[in-house]
Amino acid sequence: MRHQAEFIKDYDKLYMTKEIQPFEDGLRTEPAAGSYEWWYFDAKLEDGASLVIVFHTGPIASFTAGYRPYVTFDLSGGNGPEIHREFYPKEGDYSFSKEQCQVRIGASTFCGDLHHYHIHYQDDAVDAEIDLEGRVPAWRPHSGHIFFNDKDYFAWLPSVPEGRVSGSIRYEGKEYDCRGTGYHDHNWGNKVMFFLMHHWYWGRVQIGDYTIVSSFITANKKCGYSEIPIFMIAKDGEILADDADHCLTYTEEDYEYDEVTKKHVAGTIIYDYVKDDMRYKVTYRKTENIERMGMETQLTKWQYPLIWLMGLRGSYHRIGGQAELEVYKDGVLIDSGQAPAIYEQMYFGKDRIRKTERS
Repeated sequence: MRHQAEFIKDYDKLYMTKEIQPFEDGLRTEPAAGSYEWWYFDAKLEDGASLVIVFHTGPIASFTAGYRPYVTFDLSGGNGPEIHREFYPKEGDYSFSKEQCQVRIGASTFCGDLHHYHIHYQDDAVDAEIDLEGRVPAWRPHSGHIFFNDKDYFAWLPSVPEGRVSGSIRYEGKEYDCRGTGYHDHNWGNKVMFFLMHHWYWGRVQIGDYTIVSSFITANKKCGYSEIPIFMIAKDGEILADDADHCLTYTEEDYEYDEVTKKHVAGTIIYDYVKDDMRYKVTYRKTENIERMGMETQLTKWQYPLIWLMGLRGSYHRIGGQAELEVYKDGVLIDSGQAPAIYEQMYFGKDRIRKTERS
């Protein structure tokens, strides 16, 4: 049995092709115990606000069969209101398509075709209509499936690495215009992530004409804390670099202990990609906490003590910051820039500081 977490590159085994198909953004899981799936959208708006909307088939730590869908809506910063909402539909009031992204949970919908997406969020206080028009093609690292043994996996598809956002939010009798840059990805798996991963960092940012999607996943102790680097950079819609397996050096610096999550969080994260005569260095620097929570909110009263006794300490930390890009050719700086960024720390295990650099 495999005990080294790694991306699977055998497309035939997964009934896939190297070219991304619309069904990959449709429903990929069965309502079995341990399975989970979500469709994620975030945007940095022109007024500085961060908007995040996520459609879930159920809790990310589900130990029972069946879908228990819900939607989260978070708006923070900028000139508008702070809005943090969750919507849970009546039993059976949802639908998912296996052909493409066509998700309905109550009156809220998330629909698209790998290029254009329309997201509608509605509850008794908020009514939002958001359009996302992709400017970078759908992409995934290899097959997008990380296997942690012969059968258990986590899958990830950045369907829109970067796109133009437009729309509106109606809240408390007022309407707020939404324009900016956005992102959509799709995640799913067949085993509760607590048992596969220790933690990850993930971030995405638009800096001038450049789009960056980056992540660094650390598997659990059973997999020897295997490290899985992910990095993609595009310019004007063309992907320039994504061979993170062989070309990336990753560094974490400036740790701070967070009293809410009980974890150390890296205040500075550096992705340094070098291939042939080109070098792309991306640095994320933390400036604010957008959202922090313990993972006990995803567990029932009996699940949480059991998870705790097993030594698992789940938490989530969504971070606001600045990202800096440096582009070198033959060692000479030829381009640079910076922009506001959203990145996150997702934790499943005990607090652990990474002490060595991977390259």
